[in-house]
Amino acid sequence: MTTATITVLLFGQARELAGTGETSISVPSPSTVGDAVASLEERYPALVPLDRVLLTAVNETYATRDEAVRDGDTLAVFPPVSGGSGEPDRDDDGDFFELTRAEILILEMRRRLLRGEDGAVCIFDGVARNNTRGRRTLWLEYEGYDDMAIATMRQVAAEAREKWPGIDRIGIAHRLGRIEIGESSVVIVVTSAHRGVAFEACRYAIDRLKQIVPIWKKEFFEDGAVWVQGEAWPDEIAATETND
Repeated sequence: MTTATITVLLFGQARELAGTGETSISVPSPSTVGDAVASLEERYPALVPLDRVLLTAVNETYATRDEAVRDGDTLAVFPPVSGGSGEPDRDDDGDFFELTRAEILILEMRRRLLRGEDGAVCIFDGVARNNTRGRRTLWLEYEGYDDMAIATMRQVAAEAREKWPGIDRIGIAHRLGRIEIGESSVVIVVTSAHRGVAFEACRYAIDRLKQIVPIWKKEFFEDGAVWVQGEAWPDEIAATETND
């Protein structure tokens, strides 16, 4: 029997339950993502209660359970996003996308993106607050699937440009690691000639980021900690799923 060896990456609560962030599995060839997940859950039974909401990506692209996996593929397994440090990943049009464990320098982002022909710059600054549903929050911790996060940030920007052609530049920066109360966790900057485009695109970008960019948030309280989960599937993936 021919087999396929798959590298599996686990993130967020899935990583904690499995007790590892990376492993490899062998499945019969041909096999699907669902077959690979079943094999993974057989090895790590603690993942089974999370199965209903687990998302999957193959080679940094969201994938449904019925899609094929092949020898050498990388399968990422993670809960819904809650919606790597280094230099920003820049595009030719001047956009940039960054994951960092350092403070996000908002004024520096503004300086990088703003040009003389721009008449508006809209900045969304998402900060850590000190409570959630009546529980006192002590700090937050963010974890990301770095390469896929940058790719989906770029996707968010491309979608915004398609909807609002008047956009000049877009910058997205997200913190990873521990975030103290009052610190910025995500900053989005949109520049344009006119304010309406900048406002609308900035709102769209943060909402879309929370849907599809694979970054997970864990909230630490006085009496415990909780992973924050969003929707089970991004809209365009959910549309391809069939009901059982």
